[in-house]
Amino acid sequence: MNNAGIATYAWVAAGGALGSMARFWMGGWVAGVVGVRFPWGTLLINGLGSAVIGLVAGLTLEPARLGWHPDYRIFMMVGICGGFTTFSAFSLQTLELLQLGELTSAFGYVASSVGLCLAAVWLGSLLGRY
Repeated sequence: MNNAGIATYAWVAAGGALGSMARFWMGGWVAGVVGVRFPWGTLLINGLGSAVIGLVAGLTLEPARLGWHPDYRIFMMVGICGGFTTFSAFSLQTLELLQLGELTSAFGYVASSVGLCLAAVWLGSLLGRY
């Protein structure tokens, strides 16, 4: 068990609520723009969330350029990014594509999600350090 105080848990909860609401809105918006045949919203959300967590890490983790209080970093990285990104949704959508026999789409989705999110977290971290 960690030694986080009640304020830290409140920061995580507040960030998680904001991240989840942003995910709900963005997923619906993207689906309205491009349709629901392929999970573009989840792909975009995971890429954006990876970039944000990389940026915050680059800006605030050692060697830190910004001296944020640990609760602010937790609010952003665990709360907002944790509530915003959608690995469980990604997993379910991949399974659904496989069950529909959409093997090319399923494997393309997995490869593009991993590639995009690794590139985004690297870029975010790089931007945060320079």
